[in-house]
Amino acid sequence: MADKAGGGAAGAAGRAPEADRPDMVRNVALVGHSGSGKTTLVEALLTATGTVQRAGRVEDGTTVSDFDEVEVRQQRSVNLSVAPLVHNGIKINLLDTPGYADFVGDLRAGLRAADAALFVVSAAESMDGLTRMIWDECAAVGMPRAVVITKNDHQRADFEEVLATCQEAFGEGVAPLYLPVVTNGRLNGLIGLITQRFCNYATGSRTENAPGPDYQERIEQHRGPLIEGIIQESEDESLMDRYLSGEEIDPKVLIEDLEKAVARGGFYPVLATGGGVGAKEVLDLIVQGFPSPLEHPLPEVTSVDGRPVPGVSCDPEGPLVAEVVKTTSDPYVGRISLVRVFSGTLRPDMAVHVSGHGLGDRGHEDHDVDERIGALSSPLGKQQRTVGRCVAGDIVAVAKLSRAETGDTLSDKERPLLMRAWTMPDPLLPVAIQPRSKADDDKLGQALQRLVAEDPTLRLENNAETRQLVLWCMGEAHADVLLDRLSRRHGVEVEKVDLRVPLRETFGGRCQAMGRNVKQTGGHGQFAICHLEVEPLPSGGGFEFVDKIVGGVVPRQFIPSVEKGVRTQMQRGVVAGYPMVDVRVTLYDGKAHPVDSSDMAFQIAGALALKEAAAKVPTLLLEPVDEVSVLVADDYVGAVMSDLSSRRGRVLGTEPVGVGRTLVRAEIPELEITRYAIDLRSMSHGTGTFQRSFLRYEPLPPHLVEKVAG
Repeated sequence: MADKAGGGAAGAAGRAPEADRPDMVRNVALVGHSGSGKTTLVEALLTATGTVQRAGRVEDGTTVSDFDEVEVRQQRSVNLSVAPLVHNGIKINLLDTPGYADFVGDLRAGLRAADAALFVVSAAESMDGLTRMIWDECAAVGMPRAVVITKNDHQRADFEEVLATCQEAFGEGVAPLYLPVVTNGRLNGLIGLITQRFCNYATGSRTENAPGPDYQERIEQHRGPLIEGIIQESEDESLMDRYLSGEEIDPKVLIEDLEKAVARGGFYPVLATGGGVGAKEVLDLIVQGFPSPLEHPLPEVTSVDGRPVPGVSCDPEGPLVAEVVKTTSDPYVGRISLVRVFSGTLRPDMAVHVSGHGLGDRGHEDHDVDERIGALSSPLGKQQRTVGRCVAGDIVAVAKLSRAETGDTLSDKERPLLMRAWTMPDPLLPVAIQPRSKADDDKLGQALQRLVAEDPTLRLENNAETRQLVLWCMGEAHADVLLDRLSRRHGVEVEKVDLRVPLRETFGGRCQAMGRNVKQTGGHGQFAICHLEVEPLPSGGGFEFVDKIVGGVVPRQFIPSVEKGVRTQMQRGVVAGYPMVDVRVTLYDGKAHPVDSSDMAFQIAGALALKEAAAKVPTLLLEPVDEVSVLVADDYVGAVMSDLSSRRGRVLGTEPVGVGRTLVRAEIPELEITRYAIDLRSMSHGTGTFQRSFLRYEPLPPHLVEKVAG
């Protein structure tokens, strides 16, 4: 860390950094909401290490650097990107994750590829709910974390207030390692609380000297809690007694204990940056305080048939186990796979096995194929710099993996393996689309398959009932980006259409009806008469066919024909064209002809009888009802319950989940929740999530029948 002596920035512009050993790598995910300053921080770190030669310029009010110019212009903050650099001989892969809740899939992919997380919070803005949720996810798996408070040079910056917010949101163990020194709205330097040295950037270069007396009160306010927090994490049990007795603890001892506590996920230092100040301090923390891939447990590894495979570790000489964490495709460049190597060494022109399992419900078919690795490169924005290999623990871009999708495992061809997939959120916003022209229709299928391969949070549905193509997305921004990619990358124009919810029909009462199919056209005619009794069943009763024929008035071989005709007509519907459900049909009489009766004749008669019954008694339209579970912060429970009731929902109950969160269970018609993913996010300020599952069909209220069925 910057408090520790030694260590200048190292790096070379245009040279692709390449690690020889896992202990020479640090993989760090940058997490924070859009506008928190993640990408600006990445630019500052790249500039500080000489990876790029100049700082970003301003374009349309947005900072743009050479390494990320294309991404900034085209949907900045919605993609996972990687920026490799070198500091003090250590290769650092910075994984800049999206800052919008709609792209939490890419965010989790970045966490999967990382061994530590750097939470980026703006000193000029409030913290969002997504950042708090991701902190809890990292805590659940023990991922090492630190916090960088950015924009301390902003006119609205308030470091102390944001620090207090972080400590309240993230809990114990969050303490500042540096304090920003702002003079006349300019961030001039940082005060290291352990060494009590002032890192002065006022002249444009970094120098160190003792802080003035004006800062002593502020230093003492924060230094005591910091030292006590470090000592509590120390393995030296005598350290606390020595400190309480008034002994001054050697800063080197404190720094070593701090680094150990950070690496094992027990302490979370807070740093400050702004206007180019603080880059070296952040780099030192990453190199010295964050763990190497050797210290991070591997995800579960199995054979492709699910048998556990013990003993796989982060060893360059071990069996190859790598994972595709991001996929991009371009009609001209082809498919590029961003790969984290967990074990073994990946080399160009290497034959590998590609395994993808477990996402069949989202349009990703299980697959096991052999492919050959193309060129390996170190990505930096739009640049792809060739490298000769990628050892365990490192991240690399791989060309020409034509079948590999995001989440797939790469392994040795002779020893296929599979990594347990990371948790992906369910896409809950349905968006119906249709091509604008015949030419678009011809290209749409292949383009959608490419999008599905890139994005595991996208689910593609061809609804046979409504005959609609539906994209299940994470939110409105996700949907807009997908449609833009269809147009911009693949030249396919589509338009959104109203989503149709599949309804059902049923009988509203009991009646008897006759189906008469008697035709004589010369030669063999058609003769079939059947008498049916039709009655509704309770919700979920399905279909029952009862045979009450006596005396052979309908020959035994034609009774299944009547049932088949009834079932066919039920599938087509009898009034509004929706499938019919929850019906009991009883065949109790009929007539046949020894020559003109046939299987088809009785099928038609059965269908005609069902249609005649529909003319005698009312039919009801049924709408699907889902069981919905909404997980939300306690502050929003009342608003969520009121909203569910306004959607014709029935709230079944609530139960506490952890600290400060409540699960609300309800039953609600599908017609009322097609856009609930958007509305809940707005209502809960991004903190609410929900799950839904089909429950049953219920009668559609009369005042909605004409509106929905019309």
